[in-house]
Parts: sequence; structure tokens; C-alpha cells
Amino acid sequence: MRHDDSSASRRKGKTPQRRPPQPAPGPSGSTSRSPRLSGASRLPPASPKKRRFRPGTRALMEIRKYQKSTDLLLRKGPFSRLVREVCQSFSRDALRWQVYALLALQEAAEAFLVMLFSDANLCAIHAKRVTLFPRDIQLARRIRGVDNM
Repeated sequence: MRHDDSSASRRKGKTPQRRPPQPAPGPSGSTSRSPRLSGASRLPPASPKKRRFRPGTRALMEIRKYQKSTDLLLRKGPFSRLVREVCQSFSRDALRWQVYALLALQEAAEAFLVMLFSDANLCAIHAKRVTLFPRDIQLARRIRGVDNM
């Protein structure tokens, strides 16, 4: 039994190459353009279309990505400035912070926010919604007893 090279390459899983898109033919009688602008008005070659995901797919991909990672999601600089600003409102002295103290505070703050959003998401699901509203976060805080913050 003789094997043809082209059929053997197809069986190995080689995918066929796509043809470049052909430009659409213009109207036949359109010669009223200025000859000076005809070269400059040409459109650049069409780039391949970006992949469009269905609604919600991108959000689920981001959720999986951030659940796998262990890095901090808030930027360290703005968080540090916020902590120092809040610290100044309690004390007029310029207090100094160790880097590890700021990192520990940021870890705790992010863990608190993740749990708060998780509880608020449960409140939204209980209301037969998938969208998180501010009232869900308010309800989660009230149930937790974090009303005075």
C-alpha cells in the first residue's frame, strides 16, 4: 500500500494555511477622486480580527488568573502613601514605617477585602443576581458587624 506525501502530512495534524483576505472590489465608475490624494488615502492592509469572547468569559478567565496568583493586587506605593496619610490624621508626629510592616498591613487589607467581596457576592447570589451592587457590600458589612467603618 503506497502512501501519498500530502495525505500523510494531513494525517499528522498539519493545519492548512489561511488565505489572506481579498480586498472588496470598488464601484466600477469611481474615477472622480483627486489624483494627488489617491495614493495617500489608501487604507493599511487589514489586520486579523481580534478574538471576541462571549460575555462573562473574560471575567471568568481573570478570576482564575487572580486565584492562581499569590502576588499583591494593590500597588505598594499608593497603599504606602494612604497608610502614612491615615497615620498623620491620628498623630501629628511623622511616624516611620518599616517595609515589612507596610507589607503585612497590605496583606491583611487585601485578605479582608477579598473576604468582604466574597460575602457580598453570596448576598448578590441570594438575591438571584450575578451583579454585585453596593447594597450587597453594605449588607455583608452589617451582617459581619463592621458597621462603624
